[in-house]
Amino acid sequence: MKTYKIALVPGPVRVPKKFRESYLTDFGSSDLEKDFYDLLKDNQTLLRKVLKTENSITIQSGEGMLVLWGALKSTLKPLDRVLTLSNGLFGHGLGEMAESLGAEVRYIEAEEGMFVDKEVLKKEIASFCPYMVTAVHCETPSGLLNPIEDIAPIIRQSGSLFCVDFVASAGGADVRVDEWGIDLGLLGSQKCLSLLPDLSVLTMSNAAWKAAERVNYAGYDAVLPWRDAEEKLEMPCTHNWHANAALNLSLRSLLEEGLENSFSRHKEVAEYCRSRILSMGLKLYAKEIELASPTVTAVKIPSGWTWCELDESLREYGMAVGGSYGLLAGKVFRIGHMGSQADMELVKEGMDILEEVLNK
Repeated sequence: MKTYKIALVPGPVRVPKKFRESYLTDFGSSDLEKDFYDLLKDNQTLLRKVLKTENSITIQSGEGMLVLWGALKSTLKPLDRVLTLSNGLFGHGLGEMAESLGAEVRYIEAEEGMFVDKEVLKKEIASFCPYMVTAVHCETPSGLLNPIEDIAPIIRQSGSLFCVDFVASAGGADVRVDEWGIDLGLLGSQKCLSLLPDLSVLTMSNAAWKAAERVNYAGYDAVLPWRDAEEKLEMPCTHNWHANAALNLSLRSLLEEGLENSFSRHKEVAEYCRSRILSMGLKLYAKEIELASPTVTAVKIPSGWTWCELDESLREYGMAVGGSYGLLAGKVFRIGHMGSQADMELVKEGMDILEEVLNK
């Protein structure tokens, strides 16, 4: 398989060598060795610092979608009311997932390139009385960073469970689980943490645990079997020691850099990327620059090009970016500057190639 020198896909991102080396180490059995449980507890402690929470944290083997499904299956019953805030594929997808579980779902669809209106949210909560509200922090297919902090007080006042996907933002943008009243927080390893797509993380408030007890779901992706597993020294299944070792290195690296420094690095690279994009006469998908994510930039396909043509031309120069999905498929391409790819030299080289291709 061909690899690309200028890898700017919006996840999975390039995995630094120092993290990859964890996969070359022979560990014992994660079911039997106390060292593994100590590692798991340390990872939970580090994640609490990154996510700014005192809530319980589970770490499961599987790509980020595992925890999206597991969170909903573990806390929703048929006919539970779910209010889904949508301005992209993953936001809408959370509602579709809830519907597949028998929930009664109502959608608030934002204007293209925008986030939901707070007054509309207040009215829908008052009329629908949802059991759960779902939202996405960074909507990667559209390159939007949604202002969760602005709507958090409204949801907290309603008493609804608040489920937030921050798979593509945590580590590259500020996430405040406790301050924002997030009951179920969803995270994957392959974005800003710069790891392989093999771990999923779930933060659980006390209210979320009560919801899980009410449902008592027991599938592979269920959260209840993981409750206090590290204290009981009992794993629901064989865990991925190698991935957890890499996660420990990633989290320590992030905290050594400093969260604010990481946020600044992502912001500076994103601002540079967008300034170059605009200087080429291209258009961002985000209607307001404040909504443009520091971890991924979504750009409208330029006139005279198709996505396939642009993708093929960039790859000839050794550069890989991402297309988009759903309604934005063929209309938008995405530049992933998250985690290890929030690197000014890498993005500068990528923008130079993009400009050269467009000017051919």
